[in-house]
Amino acid sequence: MPRLRWIFVAAISTLFFFIVGTIYFFEIQKIARLRLAVAERTAKLSEKKRSIKNYREKVNFYETTEGIAHFAREQYNLAFPGERVYVIQSVSSDVSLYTDS
Repeated sequence: MPRLRWIFVAAISTLFFFIVGTIYFFEIQKIARLRLAVAERTAKLSEKKRSIKNYREKVNFYETTEGIAHFAREQYNLAFPGERVYVIQSVSSDVSLYTDS
């Protein structure tokens, strides 16, 4: 029969093994969550960088005279002096052109 101190050492060793294993398991889960968070934030950061690049390109374009002219035509329907502007009106097929009176 084993002595009591060997049983005590085996019990303490087993307890220590399970404690260390549990801590290791939780740390591995924590690392996985942190990696996922880093991946999400990296994707969001790259998206923000793309949008900043897009906005900078727009700012650089609208600083030029061509950009200002484009913006004025697009937003305010302006035209250069002496330029002809044609307004095209479309008539829907469900509206009759002739009214019966």
